[in-house]
Amino acid sequence: MRGKFATVFLGLALAATPVACHARVNITVDLSSQTMSVDSSQGSYSWPISSARAGYFTPTGHFGVQSLQPMHYSKKYYHSPMPHSIFFDGGFAIHGSYETRWLGQPASHGCVRISPANAAILYGLVQQEGASIDIVGEPPTGASWGVADAGGGTRAAQRHGRRRVQETDENPVARIFGAIFSR
Repeated sequence: MRGKFATVFLGLALAATPVACHARVNITVDLSSQTMSVDSSQGSYSWPISSARAGYFTPTGHFGVQSLQPMHYSKKYYHSPMPHSIFFDGGFAIHGSYETRWLGQPASHGCVRISPANAAILYGLVQQEGASIDIVGEPPTGASWGVADAGGGTRAAQRHGRRRVQETDENPVARIFGAIFSR
């Protein structure tokens, strides 16, 4: 009798236990339109972004969240503030930027930038629900997105492996050594 009572009690306890809801924030970054769409259990959003400018690249693909940092300072780019950082691929993150005049066009070193207010909203959603991140499309091209060459024109940045690198005339080390060896 005791065994039946324990089984019934355990069954009722399990049935009464709320099942954890695993809502996820779906973040889609479209490099072509320089926009981000966000779908969560708390609503949907669409925001302008800035992705990699000429000479750099933003990785494309499907990513999970690697870490969240309420305020990160870039070790690579002059201790630049990166509020509400959501890291998704090594050093790449979605984060707030105080350079809001550049939103809607490529302007970063590869991260996905959004306004500080939108970054705070997104950060809160991701903290509560987790997230999946899809980065799709090709960045806009054109004269405003090309790399200036020595003759005043523009040319497209070349991609080598995972990073786009600039030509020799724009690489300070190559410029120094090139000047030394060209004498």
